[in-house]
Amino acid sequence: MTAMSRREWLLSDRPASRRQARLGQAYRTWLSFRSNWLAMVGLGIVLALILVALLANVIAPYDPVLGGDLRTERFLPPFSPGHLLGTDDLSRDIFSRIVHGSRLTLMVVVLVAVIATPIGLLVGTTAGYFGGWVDTILMRITDIFLAFPRLILALAFVAALGPGIENAIIAIAITSWPPYARLARAETLTIRDSDFINAARLQGASSARILWGHVTPLCLSSVIIRVTLDMAGIILTAAGLGFLGLGAQPPQPEWGAMIAAGRRFLIDQWWVATMPGIAIFIVSLGFNLLGDGLRDVLDPKARK
Repeated sequence: MTAMSRREWLLSDRPASRRQARLGQAYRTWLSFRSNWLAMVGLGIVLALILVALLANVIAPYDPVLGGDLRTERFLPPFSPGHLLGTDDLSRDIFSRIVHGSRLTLMVVVLVAVIATPIGLLVGTTAGYFGGWVDTILMRITDIFLAFPRLILALAFVAALGPGIENAIIAIAITSWPPYARLARAETLTIRDSDFINAARLQGASSARILWGHVTPLCLSSVIIRVTLDMAGIILTAAGLGFLGLGAQPPQPEWGAMIAAGRRFLIDQWWVATMPGIAIFIVSLGFNLLGDGLRDVLDPKARK
C-alpha cells in the first residue's frame, strides 16, 4: 500500500471495518494536533524530557553526586571548559545534575498521574452515576481537599509522613485527585441517562460494568487533558517541596533542591540556582503547551 493510498484509506468517509474507523479517527486527531505548532513545541519538549531521562547516563559527562577539585573547579561559570552550565559550591557539574534530575521529575509526574487519575475517575464517576447520598458524601470529601491550596496540603501530608521523594509523591498524589473527580462527575451527569446507558441497563449490565465499560471511557479524554495541564503544577509542587527540604534529599539532583542550595550564592554565582530554574520553566511550559493542544483536539466542547 502506497503512502497516498494509505492516507486515503485512513481518511475514508465509509470505513469498511471497526479497525479502519479507529485508525482513521486517530489519524484525523493527529493531523489536527500537528497543525497547532505550539502544541508540537510542547510535544517536542516533553519527548526531549523523556529522552534525556532515559539516556541520562550517556548524556551527562560527570557523576551528578560526586564533585571535582574544590580548589580549582568550585563555582566555575557557564561555558567553562568541560562544564557547559558551570559548577556548584561542591564542584559538581550543574549540567549533569540537571540531566539526572530529569529522571526524578519524570518519575514524580508519571507516578502522581498513575496514582491520582484512577482515584479521581473512580470517585467522580461513582458520585455522578449513583447520585443521592453517595454523591453527597463523595463530593463533600472532595470539597474538603479542594478547600486547601495544593502546596499547603502537600506540606501537611509530607510533614506527617516525613521528608523524602517517595513521601512527596504520595502527598502530591493525594492532593491532585479532587479536580479529576469533579470533572469526571460533571461528565458522568451528562451521560448517565443517555439511551445507550439505559440500553445497557435493560440488557442486565451491572453498575460496575456500566461505569468502567461505558462511562469511564467517555470521561477519560477530558481527564487526560486536565492531567496533562496539571503536570506543570505537579512539577512546581515537587520543586517547592524540594526547595523546602521536604522532597528529594541531598545529594539527589532534584531541581527544587538545587535551587534551594544555590539561593545562598544568587548574587555572585547566579547560575547555580538559575539553571535548574530554567529547566523547571521549560518543562512546565512544554506540558502546558501540550495540554492546550490536546484540549483543542480531544475536547469536543472546545472545538470551533
